[in-house]
Amino acid sequence: MKSSDDLSIGELAERFGLATHVLRHWETMGLLRPARGPGGARYYKPSDLERVAIILMGKEAGFALGDLRALLSTDSPMDHRDVLRRQVSELETRIAQAQTAKALIEHALACPKPFATCPHARTRITANIPPAPSTNH
Repeated sequence: MKSSDDLSIGELAERFGLATHVLRHWETMGLLRPARGPGGARYYKPSDLERVAIILMGKEAGFALGDLRALLSTDSPMDHRDVLRRQVSELETRIAQAQTAKALIEHALACPKPFATCPHARTRITANIPPAPSTNH
């Protein structure tokens, strides 16, 4: 039975700035389990606020919804150390890429040469061009 503290799908979505279809999708993915009222209307308990916040934090950290489902399926995320370790590795890669991009932008801001003729920029650009496909069959 719906209490005065419970939220409709629209109220929950608005609270987080989400579209209602996002909450429905998370439900189909097994991330949310709303209660149902008369006529099948979804309603969410105050504890669902925390769950949505955790899902959003996980998405911000780059977790896929399937990984979030696994992490949220137990009382402790530590039950899924493999998922956590993999995500740490992916975050380290993203951080390194962001630091490299930041350094290039900072260099561009400080370099007196045009970007097209700056040796540092040219080196970075060349390093990001994939090799030609092999013609050996």
